[in-house]
Amino acid sequence: MRTIHFILTTLILGFLSSCGTSETEQSLSSKLEALRQQKREITQQISETEQKLAVISNGDEQQTREPVVLQEVKRVTFKHFFEASGSVEAVNEAFISPEVNGQIMEIYVQEGDRVRKGQLLARLNTEVTEKNIAELQTSLSLATEIYERQERLWKQQIGSELQYLEARNSKKSIENRLETIQAQLAMSLIYAPIDGIVEKVNQKKGELAVPGMQLIQLVDLSELYVRADISESFLPSIKSGDTVSLTFPSYPDYEKTLKINRVSNVINKNNRTFEVELRLDNKEEMLKPNMIAIIRVNDFTAENSLVIPSKIIKEDLNGRYIYVAAKEGNERVARKRYVITGRTFGSNTRVIKGLEAGDQIITDGFSRVTDGSLLKTS
Repeated sequence: MRTIHFILTTLILGFLSSCGTSETEQSLSSKLEALRQQKREITQQISETEQKLAVISNGDEQQTREPVVLQEVKRVTFKHFFEASGSVEAVNEAFISPEVNGQIMEIYVQEGDRVRKGQLLARLNTEVTEKNIAELQTSLSLATEIYERQERLWKQQIGSELQYLEARNSKKSIENRLETIQAQLAMSLIYAPIDGIVEKVNQKKGELAVPGMQLIQLVDLSELYVRADISESFLPSIKSGDTVSLTFPSYPDYEKTLKINRVSNVINKNNRTFEVELRLDNKEEMLKPNMIAIIRVNDFTAENSLVIPSKIIKEDLNGRYIYVAAKEGNERVARKRYVITGRTFGSNTRVIKGLEAGDQIITDGFSRVTDGSLLKTS
């Protein structure tokens, strides 16, 4: 070995001296790196040759065979997916607040109750409103009687037209005021706008309810949205109607295949994403709003592909390689095979060049073998 290293060193020095001073530093550096690579390859070949000589000198019965597991390469359909996290939202959800100010007189529901659309949920204090309605109804009764008398007199051409018009206008004015007060009374009664479950009651009986302040939250779990933000780089791979896979970290065994309901038409300039929306039935009410959802999208498919486990791929200065089992005489021998790889998904990688269907690749024990190692298969 010392003699070999001496020869290699002498060759390198002789080569450098023969180049002359006219060569540039960059050129010399490139040649030096090439010679170093040759040295590494020769050293590896020497080591492998020494191992083979040692095996031969010990006799065939002493040859070491590495135990390995082989797998035949077959052509399959390779699919690549990317994942995006999203959030669950209810299609029908209501945050209910009163339309008028008023003290809460009654709340007819509790958290967790199921309600139907139009069901009375709460009532505000309507005492003043009801008194106003009673007064207006009395006034309307009198105004109606006066109007009817003036109308009869006017038809008999008794009295002036002005008296008739004033009576009619007074009656109409009171009717309008009565309608307004009755509308205010209706606003004091709070009804459910949707079917659903009472999720939250934020105020109590006796407190003051104010428009815009949430009193009751209703949610309908039967239909849900899943919305996810996806990088704009995937925009060419997604369109409405595409089929995707939907899973939830909270339910590892739950998986559903759905079609994309909507793809946003606007890119968010802050994070360069666009929104994708799915819609799903949730009759069993297993899923809840604000849960984390995972959308898996198939963005690449290649039929008749050669696919191998990613773990067996190694890399050196010459590129990526694997070990295959070659039949040489009566022995199976490990051979180094350089490959060009494509996309990777999960634990598998697609091989573009370097393998053929039917090749036997080493999937277990590959870290113990070198080029030329004898193999023992189970």
